Amino acid sequence: MKKAKKTRRSFIGNSYRESLKYIYDSRNFIYLSLGLFFGASLAGFFLPVPQSVVEQIAEFIRRLLEETKDMGQFDLIRFIFLNNLQSSFIGMMFGILLGIFPALILFVNGYLLGFVSLASIREEGILVLWRLFPHGIFELPAVFISTGLGLKFGTFIFRKNKSDSFRKYFWNSLQAFLLVVVPLLIIAAIIEGTLIIYSG
Repeated sequence: MKKAKKTRRSFIGNSYRESLKYIYDSRNFIYLSLGLFFGASLAGFFLPVPQSVVEQIAEFIRRLLEETKDMGQFDLIRFIFLNNLQSSFIGMMFGILLGIFPALILFVNGYLLGFVSLASIREEGILVLWRLFPHGIFELPAVFISTGLGLKFGTFIFRKNKSDSFRKYFWNSLQAFLLVVVPLLIIAAIIEGTLIIYSG
């Protein structure tokens, strides 16, 4: 019994180390994700936004607030976690299509962050950004890792041995997602849900 538990712990530990190594080996794609996200954020913050886009973003935020307004802390945490989980998983696995989906997710979320940051500063002043910081301290690294792995996944098509590269990228990405990204998203959802409840 003890030997089985020790073997299981050893397997999980080895898998976790392998995941961290794969993430490290994929760091250039993760840096690319970070660059795309903050480039889109700067665009949303500094560039003029067409009125039609403003209306769509406002409607999206209104529906989101309406959907979550009566939620308790646990339900809100679960809602945030499942939304982020779905977005991160799609961003990673649909990277198979030449990295188009992760790039799109990064652009949309980055642009939305830039737009919301500008609107918040206009409403409450620049110090409001410090209140937004805790919301992304765990969520953003999880997003950058998952989308970075998605961008890397899409490069299998350019490898000499496409089938082996596909299997390697798929399983390594899935393992890293389960062992590294999911725990980050859980922590992020707990922090964000708690902050929203107690600041509202």
